[in-house]
Amino acid sequence: MFTGIVAAVGNITSVVPQAGGPDAGVRLAIDAGGLPLADVALGDSISINGACMTVVDKDAGGFAVDVSRESLNCTAGLDAPGEVNLEKALTLAERLGGHLVSGHVDGLGQVHSFEALDESRELVIDAPNELGKFLAFKGSIVVNGVSLTVNRVEDLVVEERKLCRFSINLIPHTIAVTTLRNLRAGDKVNLEIDLIARYVERMLTAGKA
Repeated sequence: MFTGIVAAVGNITSVVPQAGGPDAGVRLAIDAGGLPLADVALGDSISINGACMTVVDKDAGGFAVDVSRESLNCTAGLDAPGEVNLEKALTLAERLGGHLVSGHVDGLGQVHSFEALDESRELVIDAPNELGKFLAFKGSIVVNGVSLTVNRVEDLVVEERKLCRFSINLIPHTIAVTTLRNLRAGDKVNLEIDLIARYVERMLTAGKA
């Protein structure tokens, strides 16, 4: 489990295809940046851009993870070198500064716009229609591993495609310490819906045709 509070911005330094042809995954080597690794052991979980990955190798300044083809197909930002948001798994002794996050990406969103709004910036994202029922005003959403609060949400039909468009206000601190500052219109982002909303939906629909 994670909190969605990014601990450091790291860098994917290499992407090496695994043996097995085009359906195989890749091994990522990651420079951990300012993320302390002294308490990280092989087999531990680290959130990379919101996707929970297992450490398979490490040294003083970085670590490696294996990413399956299925994970690559369902996420964005894990297939090429570049900056990534990092967070170590939550312990029961830590403050829950964001919200409970599983590190399981539920779908890919697309940045509609990212513009200045007074001293902050407004990030507007188009989410898949099937995720729309989990998004609510003042509710929680994870974008590329960052716990954020939904400020506005609307269901739309754009070019005959149903989608859910929501907006988030990013304060200067969040922009400064996460990779969200690099987003541009059209970029794909990893989305994880609120854990509680997921269970509420299941309870309301279980047993119904």
